[in-house]
Amino acid sequence: MATLQERSEVRDGMRIDWNVPITMDDGLVLRADVFRPVKEGRYPVILTYGPYAKNLAFQDGYPSAWQRMVDKHPDVTAGSTNKYQNWEVVDPEKWVPHDYVCVRVDSRGTGCSPGYVDHFSPRETKDFYDCIEWSGVQSWSNGKVGLNGISYYGINQWHVASLQPPHLAAMCVWEGAADWYRDMTHHGGMVSTFWENWYDMQVKTVQYGAGERGGRSRVHGELVCGPETLSEAELRKNRCDFGAEIVAHPMDDDYHKARSPIWSKITVPLFTAANWGGQGLHPRGNFEGFVRAAAKNKWLEAHGIEHWTHFYTDYGREQQLAFFDYFLHGKKSAWNKQPKVLLQLRYPGEKFVARAENEWPLKRTKWTKFYLDPKSMALTTKKPSGSAQLKFEAMGDGLTFLTPPLAQETEITGPSALKLFASSSTADADFFIVLRVFSGDMKEIVFQGAIDPHTPIAQGWLRASHRKLDKKLSTPYRPYHTHDQKQPLKKGQTVELDIEIWPTCIVVPAGYRIALSIRGKDYEYGGGSGGKLSNFKNELTGCGPFLHNDPRDRPPALFGGTTSLQFGRGKTPYVLLPIIPPKNQAKSKGRGRK
Repeated sequence: MATLQERSEVRDGMRIDWNVPITMDDGLVLRADVFRPVKEGRYPVILTYGPYAKNLAFQDGYPSAWQRMVDKHPDVTAGSTNKYQNWEVVDPEKWVPHDYVCVRVDSRGTGCSPGYVDHFSPRETKDFYDCIEWSGVQSWSNGKVGLNGISYYGINQWHVASLQPPHLAAMCVWEGAADWYRDMTHHGGMVSTFWENWYDMQVKTVQYGAGERGGRSRVHGELVCGPETLSEAELRKNRCDFGAEIVAHPMDDDYHKARSPIWSKITVPLFTAANWGGQGLHPRGNFEGFVRAAAKNKWLEAHGIEHWTHFYTDYGREQQLAFFDYFLHGKKSAWNKQPKVLLQLRYPGEKFVARAENEWPLKRTKWTKFYLDPKSMALTTKKPSGSAQLKFEAMGDGLTFLTPPLAQETEITGPSALKLFASSSTADADFFIVLRVFSGDMKEIVFQGAIDPHTPIAQGWLRASHRKLDKKLSTPYRPYHTHDQKQPLKKGQTVELDIEIWPTCIVVPAGYRIALSIRGKDYEYGGGSGGKLSNFKNELTGCGPFLHNDPRDRPPALFGGTTSLQFGRGKTPYVLLPIIPPKNQAKSKGRGRK
């Protein structure tokens, strides 16, 4: 078996140790690259552990994402050769000069690290723990390790923090989901096809042993997937059947719990950054983590645009640096003035305005019920009278309810919830909920989302048989489902459904309309294609890669009937929206907006 050679060199103002071995508790050796100041000393560590191949340049692995980012944000490339830029991790050329050591570890079975690929498993989490503890005792380390990174490199932070590694001193979770079931694999009980496709496009391509198929480093020319070249059959033996495993666990069982955080054990100082447009993966875990983690020192930020971009812009990087300077260097940094919650408020036209807050959800929220009126198909604050029934094709486009044009500017910021009373001609039904905004001439307002350029305001999902609520964790604005028991429908039986709509933010101008769509399939933007990115299989049609169209999970025989919504006789459907009055109005008794 070929082995990697550890070596060290000085280049671009850094001491770089290539392919440093880190031995795990089962004897397997993982490989890391270490970027550190040339001057000898003890420095805090910024660590990442993940599957995207530490030697594969951002520009080579994700060319369309890179180009979109650098074309619009020249500050990303300024002050760096950009040779060491990697997908979703820090650029060491912008961190080492601030007296940090940057450690990048290829996770088990990927890049230059051999082994069996099993994402987010307890084995991976323990590896991450061991890497933290290794980093904390090296001769160049001051004993304080910080975790920083996007998506995968944020998700696994929640998990490893649950193990409380002694040398973990702070973590920045940038758009990192948390709950393996609710945030990631099963939205409202429905399988998200994202992970199986992601595995094919972003992990198998850089599996250890891929040889020339995995590419070469643009820095030193070596294979990014290690010195061995394995056959397709050998590669297959060295990885789990990821998509099949997810489908094989339709409930929130031990498989999912072992890959999810234990909030009560997360006590390390944390900075969690969410993306309003990350519907389908990226916002929910960041908000849940801020609210539920046991840490006394915790901060929340929420922004827009593509999910990778602000991590690298000066806006994002300077916040990360101030956070780590404070907790890892012990400096009196700009973090002293960082608000507990920093929101980039969204306005139509991709406009964002920063606003500081103290908590989440906002205390001054005016939780407002907008009732669904079946006669006028309106959303109204006045409770409708009479009884009615509306039907739609269970796997079709469904129904949309609209407010009249708004009399005044209205801010919606926070989580939402939908109350429905429904029945089905079959034993189950899937509900896809879309919170939308339309201009006065009925043009839909969408945003550049985390992935899709035409992302709606907010989304929620629920499979009717998964309607059982966790009474302790549920709130009126955030229903929390147990997903531990299927409750099939009886033909014609009306059931009460409480549907979580993921957190969002939009300031709706006067004259615009708020809409709610109840669909039987994924949302599709009506204004044309969003094109394709190099790292996803599907065309971007409104939901990005976060689709729910796996026939194994949604067989038409079970989900292709007729869905009925019931109104009247004690059944009053409504959507609960977080309306935010202006701060000066909120202080004036009785003047909150509806």
